[in-house]
Amino acid sequence: MELIEKYFPELTEDQRQKFKQLKELYKDWNSKINVVSRKDVDELYLRHVLHSLGIAKVQSFLPGATILDVGTGGGFPGIPLAILFPETSFRLVDSIGKKIKVVNEVSEGLHLKNVVTTNSRVEEIDGHFDFIVSRAVAAMPTFVHWVKGKIAKENRHELKNGILYLKGGDLTEELADYPKATTYNLSDYFEEEFFDTKKVVHLPLKFKK
Repeated sequence: MELIEKYFPELTEDQRQKFKQLKELYKDWNSKINVVSRKDVDELYLRHVLHSLGIAKVQSFLPGATILDVGTGGGFPGIPLAILFPETSFRLVDSIGKKIKVVNEVSEGLHLKNVVTTNSRVEEIDGHFDFIVSRAVAAMPTFVHWVKGKIAKENRHELKNGILYLKGGDLTEELADYPKATTYNLSDYFEEEFFDTKKVVHLPLKFKK
């Protein structure tokens, strides 16, 4: 928890309490339905929570913005971002029912009013979103194909509407066909060794009817 306060010192008391609760909630639910490896539960704040919040260092979300988290798994990056941006709407999607069950329980345990979950494939999701976030669920070309036609028309943020993707390693080849993609090194924001190879990729996408 100190790790979160180190990089996000402006948290309200309510946000602090919610972030504190995460460890117990995930420990409890992970023992029933395994969504996070045991090692990762022990390092939840580094490997999952702070990693998810790396997106917030690249782009803060405005009140009323809509964010789609694709392949959310146990609720990352969606849940930590929803705590940080309580006036932004988050839709967390995963095709695996047991993962969405855990996300639902964690979300309810935290009384998050700005989170909606859907157990389905992303292609079946209707609506348009300011940003689509995810943690390396597929190679970028596949991911772009999945989320086609789901970007909102009006740009209201500093970055243009599109994808904010948490990825690691050398992305040169994967992003070769996307000249508009911008890569942000998380090591520029967080000093822990874990972030040495971690990145946020922003890929603007056009609105399509």
